[in-house]
Amino acid sequence: MRVVFALFDTLNRRSLGCYGGTTVKTPNFDRLSRRSVTFDQHWVGSLPCMPARREIMTGRHNFLHRSWGPLEPFDHAFPEILGQQRGVYCHLATDHAHYWEDGGATYHTRYDSAELIRGQEADAWKGIVEPDAEKWAQQYHPLQYSIARRHKNRINMANREYITKPEDYPAAQTFSAGIGFIERNIAADNWFLQIETFDPHEPFDAPVPYRDDYPTDYRGPTLDYPNYGPVKETPAEVAEMRANYAATLAHCDHQLGRLLDLFDRHDMWKDTVLVLGTDHGLLLGEQEMWGKLVMPVYNEVAHIPLMIWHPDHAAQAGQRRSALTQTIDLMPTFLELFGLPAPAEVQGQSLLPLLADDQARIRDAALYGQHGCAINLTDGRYTYFLYPPNVKGGNLHNYTLMPAHIKSLFSVGELLDATLAEPFSFTRGLRVLKVPCTEKSPVFNRQGSGVQIDCKTRLYDLASDPGQLHPIDDAQVEARMLRQMIALMVATDVPPEVFARFALDPALRDDAALVQGVRGTREVLPG
Repeated sequence: MRVVFALFDTLNRRSLGCYGGTTVKTPNFDRLSRRSVTFDQHWVGSLPCMPARREIMTGRHNFLHRSWGPLEPFDHAFPEILGQQRGVYCHLATDHAHYWEDGGATYHTRYDSAELIRGQEADAWKGIVEPDAEKWAQQYHPLQYSIARRHKNRINMANREYITKPEDYPAAQTFSAGIGFIERNIAADNWFLQIETFDPHEPFDAPVPYRDDYPTDYRGPTLDYPNYGPVKETPAEVAEMRANYAATLAHCDHQLGRLLDLFDRHDMWKDTVLVLGTDHGLLLGEQEMWGKLVMPVYNEVAHIPLMIWHPDHAAQAGQRRSALTQTIDLMPTFLELFGLPAPAEVQGQSLLPLLADDQARIRDAALYGQHGCAINLTDGRYTYFLYPPNVKGGNLHNYTLMPAHIKSLFSVGELLDATLAEPFSFTRGLRVLKVPCTEKSPVFNRQGSGVQIDCKTRLYDLASDPGQLHPIDDAQVEARMLRQMIALMVATDVPPEVFARFALDPALRDDAALVQGVRGTREVLPG
């Protein structure tokens, strides 16, 4: 068995032609969809980037216990399991900058080998002590210009000084590295390759030719790095930002095409599985918002693409699946491809049965969210965003044995308040640090509850309102969604204080009591 996992970051489902998108030319994504089984109800789990990757590697949710952080000593990561139990050689080719940071440093070392491409986004790669500030101020829009030391925009502007030719772009280098691995090992069996590019994540920087199909009337300096939050730009600036995303996605499509051409040349379709996915999407002005993290997890972020080619299911080429799936399902799928069962704590289910049977189902509802923010649920028809009465009101902790945030270790102030918690069902008997999430944390006002806006519990009917523009008031549906949410929370072994934080009684099962309890503690938007 040989498996290639192509993982893109911030791949917007609605931008792909095979999912009905019309704004970007994606011939190679569409080409793969015609050969693969394409999943129409695939959803995120833990957000954003590294929490999603921890979930992909371990097959279980982490957002109710932990913010962005490293893999934990008790985590079972699929590359290690494959290597230890089946002798599968696992290789990672990536330009994902977060693997170089404190909060991602334990991920790439789970593979047998890793080829790491530098220069994406705020990857602190090239050192320019005295940059040409005047040149940069003219070259970049004020919204994305900063000369402040260690600021992500300064780092990115420095990196771009060294990315001048199409072959210099990290996404191109990443796919070249992955293709090189395949060509070197084309005669070998029993390997797993993960080709993972940070694109089309912002900044939306692509080689110049890819912008030709997406002209705008904008004539200002470079504008391709949106700030998360409400749209404040002019219509011309919004159009420019979206055009740059389109160009970056078109560049990704070209790189995917190189991989598909390689499959064609070596007839790898007969003996190699190809899985294509992402961690999450992005708001590109929908809901009058840019980005993720600070606002509710709308479907532009939560509802994501997934395609799987398997030689044993060639007869299903071009078919669609409506079963509800999540990123937690990838880990047990990878294990089953090599004949291995998932560890007991894994919450995901293998997707292989869905390839053969378009009527198969593996879950009735999917739980997803970001640490410290809303708990979200979908059953494919409805989406439900449940916020605590006071998002900054406490009863929130990080449970960890690896006290690191995205770019820093936990502060001394945070750790002075830490206690030792009893084991969870998934920590393999280990007690863990219980660290209160307060403003002492360097990420409280960056990724946690401190940055949240528009914190209103709401229910949407996707059948009548796919854009999630008009919340509904339906007590019966809301009660059912709450029951499903509580059941999944219990199955996840959430910390007991989470129920208090959200004013939920896990013992409640009566519809009226559930809805009355929720509506009595928070605002539920009317229809």
